[in-house]
Amino acid sequence: MDLSIIVPTFNEGPNIDELLRRIGESLEGRVFEVVFVDDSTDDTPQVIAAAAKGAPFPVRLIHRENADAGLGGAVVAGFQAATSRWCLVMDGDLQHPPEDIPRLIERADRGDVDVVVASRYASGGTSKGLADATRTAVSRASTALTKAMFPRKLANCSDPMTGFFLLDTHAVDVGALRPRGFKILLEVLARRQLRVDEVPFDFASRHAGTSKATFTQGVRFLTQLAMLRFGRMSAFALVGGFGAIANLVIMWGLIRLGMDYVPAAIVASVITIITNFLLLEYLVFADMRSESGRMLTRFLKSFSFNGLEAIIRIPVLSIIVEATHIPAVLAAALTLVAAFVLRFVFHALVVYAPRRPGRAVAAQESEPAAAGGRTLE
Repeated sequence: MDLSIIVPTFNEGPNIDELLRRIGESLEGRVFEVVFVDDSTDDTPQVIAAAAKGAPFPVRLIHRENADAGLGGAVVAGFQAATSRWCLVMDGDLQHPPEDIPRLIERADRGDVDVVVASRYASGGTSKGLADATRTAVSRASTALTKAMFPRKLANCSDPMTGFFLLDTHAVDVGALRPRGFKILLEVLARRQLRVDEVPFDFASRHAGTSKATFTQGVRFLTQLAMLRFGRMSAFALVGGFGAIANLVIMWGLIRLGMDYVPAAIVASVITIITNFLLLEYLVFADMRSESGRMLTRFLKSFSFNGLEAIIRIPVLSIIVEATHIPAVLAAALTLVAAFVLRFVFHALVVYAPRRPGRAVAAQESEPAAAGGRTLE
């Protein structure tokens, strides 16, 4: 089997030499390449380039100036650049032991699977490399939630959250993948029914550096899960629900501080309109941003629509309160629910609508560096 090993990296310089040494020892006698897709902000690209010169096998570097879609986007870029049909994905921090790669290849060589997953949770595997009991519990809970939402597609996978797997890229539509954050395997498995098998592995301690897992990555994971299972509207609803709760909490707090409910509703609306736009920008419509013009233009469209909606909604809120004498916060909740569908349709069809081809070409010609990366081979 010819093999492309895809290694997404972010500030992993101290790990590179050891990683390549152990990969070379584990795959001695085999034909393979290593493709680093790097989003680093430090000297990691220079470290990789120097290591590549002395490696006894092909090592390529794709450094992305624009880290589109995070680690998952880096992996997709690696799939697209790979010279081999079979791609093995692994982290650059040595928590995925290179010594286990031959076992994944051996399982794939039988010819009856599309993906071989290195699992922490299959019999014989361990997750001892997780930092503490909290991260272990979060990992277990996330895995259980994911499997519950995709019971058929993940029936043969005990660890859909792993970043260590071997994939036949001919079995998937790489161009259709829309990753968000870390969980690229989930994206692959949830989009198409694949033939899956596992090999257990020991999730090792980090060789150097610090964990890239953050609260933001957790939010991106939940958004990705919602969009894969229910579509974009559900992710929009997730953000909208957060915004609605924030709106009501802010309004309630201002009323408690003595502000009248109408100006309290106005202040709460302005704050949540801005917050919701940022969440939509980086979570729900992240894959449509590059085709829909400048961020400022999108913000002005979004703010104008939501402002107009608030101008209409708040008088309606006042009418409801005065006519029915129900609590102002409850009335506000009813008006927010009524506005949800209109907001989604407007944002999907207007704010994030792709530019006309002629304008897109002109923009690309005027901003040649905006596409983001350079390739060093």
